[in-house]
Amino acid sequence: MDYNQEQKRDRKTLLWAALAVLALLNIVLLYFFYQERQENDSKDTIIAAKTEEVLFTKTKLDSISAQLDAKIAEIQQLGGSVDSLVSLKQQLEKDKQSLKNLNTYSAKKYEDKIRSYEAILNQKDQDIARLKEELGVVTAKNEELTQTVTGLEGERQALTDSVTNYAVQNRELNEKVTIASALRAEKISVNALSSKGKEREGGNYKARRIDKLKVSFVLGPNSIARQDRKEIYLRILDPNGAVLSDMATGSGAFIYNGREMIYSSKEAVNFDNTQQSVDIMYGRGGYP
Repeated sequence: MDYNQEQKRDRKTLLWAALAVLALLNIVLLYFFYQERQENDSKDTIIAAKTEEVLFTKTKLDSISAQLDAKIAEIQQLGGSVDSLVSLKQQLEKDKQSLKNLNTYSAKKYEDKIRSYEAILNQKDQDIARLKEELGVVTAKNEELTQTVTGLEGERQALTDSVTNYAVQNRELNEKVTIASALRAEKISVNALSSKGKEREGGNYKARRIDKLKVSFVLGPNSIARQDRKEIYLRILDPNGAVLSDMATGSGAFIYNGREMIYSSKEAVNFDNTQQSVDIMYGRGGYP
């Protein structure tokens, strides 16, 4: 009996020991699970905080990128150089791409980059203000030059108008002088000449008895006409209004007011404004 009771006690002891070990194992497992849970929560918190920082940094870089685009467009419009800003924009895009790798993200590094970008933007604002000031000076000079050119154009137009008016007046004056300087035939007489040179007066002659006509006149005084050699054209009209002409005896053609006109005969005289007498002969059939 004593042996059996002792075995039962040993079994109970072993059972409680096993239960104790199991309980201890559970406690250890719970501890490790809690520790892992705590570490995971900490990692999640760190990742969430870093993700928030990255999003904030990306927002700042996007804003700087938009400002860079605006500065590039404005400086180009003002005629300035944008090479440095274009290079800066390319570097900015690389920095934005690097944000996708959280493992290499450094808040301090990007804070420094952002400050550098913002400093450059402030410097470009000063450059833009300077360009605008210079452009204002250039614009003022251009406006002044435009006004000067406009004034010169007006003066040139006025001069052109004056020259045109002068040309018109000069042409009109020349026409008047030409008309005024025309010689006048006064005291005109027409006599017939026979083949023997006998001259008959009276004005009415039978055609068959006329061999030549002698037209005599006096050149009226004209102080405007030049005293030089003049060619005087004689035009004799028949009853039908046709010009009597015979090219064999000295008739021909001359231009008057742009038109060709036939003359019966002509005579060259030296005009001296002394009311000189002029005789012009016209003959047909071999008579000069």
